[in-house]
Amino acid sequence: MSKKIVLATRNKGKIAEFERLLSEFASDIHVLGLADFPDMPDVDETGSTLTENALLKSRQIAQYSQLPALADDSGLFISALGGDPGVYSARWAGKHGDDRANTEKVLFQLRELERGELERGELERGELERGGAIDRSASFKCVIALSFPEVHPQHGRDIVEEGEMKGSIIDAPRGDGGFGYDPIFLPDGYSLTSAEISPELKDKLSHRGRAMRQIAPILISLL
Repeated sequence: MSKKIVLATRNKGKIAEFERLLSEFASDIHVLGLADFPDMPDVDETGSTLTENALLKSRQIAQYSQLPALADDSGLFISALGGDPGVYSARWAGKHGDDRANTEKVLFQLRELERGELERGELERGELERGGAIDRSASFKCVIALSFPEVHPQHGRDIVEEGEMKGSIIDAPRGDGGFGYDPIFLPDGYSLTSAEISPELKDKLSHRGRAMRQIAPILISLL
């Protein structure tokens, strides 16, 4: 009989990614998403950190579904933007989950910074066209939280793990895979974006994959 866990997302790409990652450790876990609970109220992500938001989601969803709940909060932290969009990554352009608008806003902000450098004479136009000169280093960070419902022996216990993937932001989207900011993120040491690499390689490199590999053995032992 398969064990059930609720993943705090309606994003089919994220559900598929978690299922792949969990399959490395166990084949008897059935991952449900929020679409399986259409009447579940939305969780207000009012936390000021990734950890706070992940715990808000995992605790409330475990309580509502009466199943163990796994929630992640992830963010893209860009050096040139002072760490933004950070905890606001999923709603950076205003609407939660609008990947295209969020990506376009980030690229616009970086180009505006470069234009400012050009106007101050610190950047040549050729560099602007190549998307250079400002610090485009960035990192994806992920916090995964696991919480349990009242009917579970582990109720009241929260498990939290973290993962990080370092890289840089390119000047225009590339690739059709992945989701979120993947098309503009170039992992360190690779010439392909997160949207161009294979799902298997992404699972190995990604912030979410690293956090998941930390929490998966614990999750399996406690379900």
